[in-house]
Amino acid sequence: MSADVAMQKFSFPFSCGGPSVSQHSEATPNACIQVKPLELHKLQENLSEPGLVKVIGVCNDVQGGPKPKDNPKNGVLSRTSVFEKLTAETEDQRPVAKRQLSSESAARTITVVKKSAVRTDGEDNTKGVKPKTVPGQKSSLSIAGTGKRKRRKDLFSSFEVFHRVDSHVIRVGAELKEKRVYDVKTIAHSITEGARTEVERVRAIWVWLCHNIEYDVSGFLGRSEKLSSPEEVIAAGRGVCCGYSSLCSEMCREVGIECQEVPGHSKGVGYRQGQSLKGVKSDHLWNAVLLSGQWFLLDACWGAGRVNMEQESFIKRFDDFYFLTDPEEFIHSHFPDEETWQLLDSPISIEEFERRVFKTSAFFTLGLRLIQPHQCHMITDDGEANISLGFSRPTVFTFETTPHQDLLHSGSSEKQRDTSKSSFGLLTVSHRSMKLQLLPPACGTYDVKIFARPEAATTPLMWVCSFAVECPVPRAMEEIPENPFLSWGLQPNAQAQGVSGSSSGSEVVQVEQGSCEVVLKTSRPLMLVCELVHPSLEPGVAKRCLATQIQSDALTCHVLCPIHGFYRLSVFVRDYEKTDVKFHNVANFLLHCKGKATSLDELFPPNLGSACGPGVRTSEFGLSKFSHTTGVVSTQQGKCNITFHNQQDLELHTVLSWDEITKQSRLPLSRYLFCTYTDSKVTVSASLPDRGVYRLGLYARTTPGDSFNPMCDFVLKNTGNQPGAPFPCVYSAWRKGCVLFEPRMGLLESESWVRFRVRVPGAQKVCVVVGQTRTDLKLNKSRVWEADVFTGGGVQQLKLAAASGESADMAVMMTFDIRSTGKEE
Repeated sequence: MSADVAMQKFSFPFSCGGPSVSQHSEATPNACIQVKPLELHKLQENLSEPGLVKVIGVCNDVQGGPKPKDNPKNGVLSRTSVFEKLTAETEDQRPVAKRQLSSESAARTITVVKKSAVRTDGEDNTKGVKPKTVPGQKSSLSIAGTGKRKRRKDLFSSFEVFHRVDSHVIRVGAELKEKRVYDVKTIAHSITEGARTEVERVRAIWVWLCHNIEYDVSGFLGRSEKLSSPEEVIAAGRGVCCGYSSLCSEMCREVGIECQEVPGHSKGVGYRQGQSLKGVKSDHLWNAVLLSGQWFLLDACWGAGRVNMEQESFIKRFDDFYFLTDPEEFIHSHFPDEETWQLLDSPISIEEFERRVFKTSAFFTLGLRLIQPHQCHMITDDGEANISLGFSRPTVFTFETTPHQDLLHSGSSEKQRDTSKSSFGLLTVSHRSMKLQLLPPACGTYDVKIFARPEAATTPLMWVCSFAVECPVPRAMEEIPENPFLSWGLQPNAQAQGVSGSSSGSEVVQVEQGSCEVVLKTSRPLMLVCELVHPSLEPGVAKRCLATQIQSDALTCHVLCPIHGFYRLSVFVRDYEKTDVKFHNVANFLLHCKGKATSLDELFPPNLGSACGPGVRTSEFGLSKFSHTTGVVSTQQGKCNITFHNQQDLELHTVLSWDEITKQSRLPLSRYLFCTYTDSKVTVSASLPDRGVYRLGLYARTTPGDSFNPMCDFVLKNTGNQPGAPFPCVYSAWRKGCVLFEPRMGLLESESWVRFRVRVPGAQKVCVVVGQTRTDLKLNKSRVWEADVFTGGGVQQLKLAAASGESADMAVMMTFDIRSTGKEE
């Protein structure tokens, strides 16, 4: 019942560097900024603010700014030397949009540092200084810690509002690509044409980047030259993270949007879960844009798609999540070099970033929340570790456990419905939370990926978060059967399918004495099918371990466990009357049999129907007031009476059967059932010939000549060793209202006196015939025919007959066998 698993190994294309790339980034040409006298004056005033000391670079290089060239022995440039560096551009060199930036905006591109961070004279500066970038001036911007930040939802209600902009960008982008237009200015203005707000202009640029630039896997791996200039990236249609970020900055400035490149660490390609990043050079670049006086984060590299590391190829997959992502969510995967760019009221440390659980965009778009643990690395306690997620909408979950690998992103990013190595853990889903009990099979470290999707979706499950589990000592475990239905206990869709609760929760059901009973409460009549699986149990044998009862408000499954260990009991339902609707899995229970197991000769009889005991079917036909409300009836004496009322006056028929291959009886099994009808009450008496388990089938029909319809089955378990005696053989003359009081046994001793007492409504004469001897019974005051009858010798059969009305003909109602002296007949 499992489906194929999409086992491609995906990675997010986060990294700007590659295995063969030098530790030092290549220098990029210095950019020039045109500063008018008034702007220069304002810039000088800004630099005189308290807490600001020396200008050490201009933030336009991939790593934060160009390397200073004057006075290489001095790590600090004077204010004068900085302004000497600010040379004027020609009108052709500087786009109009750039010239329109205010002096305040120009000032924001200057990086400043605190006094404590300034290098002292004599320090080696030949390798360049990596300036710290701040999200603008505190006097004019809302940054972390100053005022209430706007969230993404404050800018727009949903991504649907960008349908017009996105469609325009995709169409125009394709046209420009066909015309081989690679000019940044032309593209930026073309794709933002018609954009009515700053947010729409940023959206247009971001969507264009995601749809027109592919991640340069070859460049990342060092197998080809990485493209750096915007024109090269556009022409080739590929680039690494710095290609995305620099293009984003250039295009934003072309349309009057202030945009910064933010360097830092990311949990992407090459990242090892839990690894220390302290002192490690950052390897990723993303962007921040200034909208309405506040900075917002975005990453077109992550929004464009993912990398298949096995095939070393890029997989296009547009992801809206990384457009103006809220800082509280962005920080789970991106850690900027400069603390201020976290844009958080309470910034976190690099150590906290390392410890945090990695969450993909799907984690947030599905509205999940992490209950436990709050760190990515866990150590098992007694061979067990637990993960728990909360959700607000019905969600389907599964998980994947694999031996630890170096890369966080090795493994599938999507998963079809699959068993997912369920023997490594137990996943249960309740009304608002998911719990995963991990049980590693051996010592070592394991990677655990959680997958999820909305309950109503039919798409593959999406990777939502990851953990590393270290198991010093595994728990001794028996093999757990695979679960192709993802989780244990009631499924999230159970209530929608009509199942409101169960007698067993999501925990393991402990089976006592080799059997157990699981009950599902239902809100409407349902049809039930069950499946029982054990790693060592044959399917044919497993079918004889189940007996189910279908009632209007409950479904009951009786389970036998003939082998020790774990079982999976899966329950499937559909609406009772909708026969054309397929069954849906609503529950999966893990059963554990540790003590006594059921012997194979005590299994339920073959050909047992799905409806055992009274239920919806019997109610439909007017059968009610059953003496036994369960489908399984046990007796130590081998005898039992099942009574019920027949309100529609149906014609009934009963059948007794057992495992004919292993057991045989001296007489037909029909001789061990006897039915009595009195008014509307029906009594089915059973006298079982041997120890074991029997099937009692009850059938009915409304019209003579029609086929009998199955009503229900009963399982009769005879636990005694005393064989039951057969009943008399009944004929059609034995009809409604007839009652046999004595003798009840159908096998009589020879040469003995037997008391006969019988009620036969409407009879004019009742007699017993033994050979050639006939004994008439007399009618007493209670309307019972009675007499003592001698069985004689050498006679094999005795007949009970009656005459009704004015007819003198005697009709045989039943016969009794007579046992020969010294031996049974």
